[in-house]
Amino acid sequence: MGDVLWTPPADVRERSRIGDYLRWLAEHRGLEFADYDALWQWSVTDLDAFWQSIWDYFEVVAHTPPTATLTDRTMPGTRWFPGATLNYAENVLRMPGRADDDPVVIAHGQTRAPETLTAAQLRDQVRRVAAGLRRLGVGQGDRVAAYAPNIPETYVLLLATASLGAIFSSCAPEFGTRSVTDRWQQIEPTVLVAVDGYRYGDKPVDRRAEVAAIRAALPSLRHTVGIAYLDPAGAPPEGALSWAELAAETDEPLAFTPVPVDHPLYVLYSSGTTGLPKPIVHGHGGILLEHLKMLALHHDLGAADRFFWFTTTGWMMWNFLVSGPAVGATIVLFDGNPGHPDLGALWRLAAETGTTYFGTSAPFLLACRKAGLVPKEIADLSALRGVGSTGAPLPAEGFTWVYETVGDRLQLQSLSGGTDVCTGFVGGVPLLPVHAGEITCRALGAKVEARSADGTPVIGQLGELVITEPMPSMPVGFWNDTDGSRYREAYFEVYPGVWRHGDWITVNERGGCVITGRSDATLNRGGVRLGTAEFYSVVEGLDEVVDSVVVHLEDDEGGAGELLLFVVLAEGLELDDALRKKICRELRTALSPRHVPDEIHQVRAVPRTLSAKKLEVPVKKILTGTPVDHAAARGALANPESLTAFAAFAQRRAESDHPAPA
Repeated sequence: MGDVLWTPPADVRERSRIGDYLRWLAEHRGLEFADYDALWQWSVTDLDAFWQSIWDYFEVVAHTPPTATLTDRTMPGTRWFPGATLNYAENVLRMPGRADDDPVVIAHGQTRAPETLTAAQLRDQVRRVAAGLRRLGVGQGDRVAAYAPNIPETYVLLLATASLGAIFSSCAPEFGTRSVTDRWQQIEPTVLVAVDGYRYGDKPVDRRAEVAAIRAALPSLRHTVGIAYLDPAGAPPEGALSWAELAAETDEPLAFTPVPVDHPLYVLYSSGTTGLPKPIVHGHGGILLEHLKMLALHHDLGAADRFFWFTTTGWMMWNFLVSGPAVGATIVLFDGNPGHPDLGALWRLAAETGTTYFGTSAPFLLACRKAGLVPKEIADLSALRGVGSTGAPLPAEGFTWVYETVGDRLQLQSLSGGTDVCTGFVGGVPLLPVHAGEITCRALGAKVEARSADGTPVIGQLGELVITEPMPSMPVGFWNDTDGSRYREAYFEVYPGVWRHGDWITVNERGGCVITGRSDATLNRGGVRLGTAEFYSVVEGLDEVVDSVVVHLEDDEGGAGELLLFVVLAEGLELDDALRKKICRELRTALSPRHVPDEIHQVRAVPRTLSAKKLEVPVKKILTGTPVDHAAARGALANPESLTAFAAFAQRRAESDHPAPA
């Protein structure tokens, strides 16, 4: 794969947290590793020793010690650190290396003035909100739901809920009523905390009607708490408490309910693009251990860092971001439109907040590149030493753009994982160089492999991404899935005992990874599997094309089927034969004749989830006759109206001599 864009400094082992961990392993375990690959091999072979070392190295605060590291290695069903009790919130609020008056939460947005919480203030707010929840009758196992953006209150609520052994779940306030109720009717929360609205750029968005509809649809609710966010002078909804009342002064001390390692911490949801969103239950201990490992050893975060990730509370990257204080890092929260007043906004935010690690999505980086932005010319990014990219594959040109226009000394880490494990299982590490277009490595403790169609592991070839050994942050289960059948069906049906993730991956000789799209949206032309990411890299590399989506309609007879490409063009442009020819020529030259679409059509928008993922599978379903409402949950989409054009197109095809395949 690509050129080397960054090389670790010669003294990386002296300066990095993973270097310190390696010294600790030598001193306390008598283990020496020549390089990252040797360390990774050990971490996925001796699971007991590796995960016990994470527990001990990070000095996890436990109320009772574990009787073992894991019960057995069969998946699903592995139990981690049986016998131990702990509390996620207690471990996060320890904030190692931070003094009481150090800032640990820095919050910016477009709805109100910036806000900073010190370590002491964060602990105090969690103490008061936990007492408030206790007054409302919230106890161990109860569900607390937040319809709230990426602001300090949402974070405080998560930690307060967790401190009680209650279970947290958040939906971003841009989610429509149906999206929210599809999620929360499944878990039956007793307390709802909701904002009245928010500003997106300079546009006020009132959500009071949605909050009323959500309350009406959740008979389990006993209490609602209103956060006056859009209108600070506004009253809470009728019959609801205000946030100030919930967080009222009290002399109750900060206390933490000890819970088993697999006790539910929060419920996250699959994107809801197919059927009801799956309620994925994550446990206190698994999330804590996974995030300690990733944030410190892979992202190299500690007490000197300011850690930012552009995310909403509806994406698992929020849950990942807010574990930052567990490794001593200050977290930077942002709520609003990342393109307002222009695409430089988040880069200027990074400069203003002294951000040292800037996390975002591949679509955001590619949009900045397309706009001709040079972040280092508009913002002082000298503090920045890490950039993270996720949400979609980042092509080589995205890597090159970061090194040319953001900074040539920082480490760019492209990572991939999922809501299902609330982490990245492939990503970057300070010990290894960065190659353009390539995810650097498989994460410690994550036994990621590529499997060919017959189930054998392959190197240097496209295969199904599988995980062949258990990880602590795999879900403790799905909510209300008492016999575990939905959980098994989601991950373990294709290869019994092996987690199949649903992505195509190539793992090369040096352990680097390239993910080429979802395996369930993969194009399979005459037996040759084509990932979608490489398509988009070529098509969207053209100045005329703003966005695109490609789908393959299989031929029941096993022929090549039909490859349909839909493009969103730059303003004022119409798709004509000349542009069609140009797109085909580029695809043929850059990829192969198999990549040339049978038809190219212009659309106004590509359907995307709220976390900016393209919805290839629902588009394909609509084109093969599935009604729009069955193909995707509209409320999980950033632009649900975009589906209508595909439905109309499918209708026209059905009525012409172009019947859509069954």
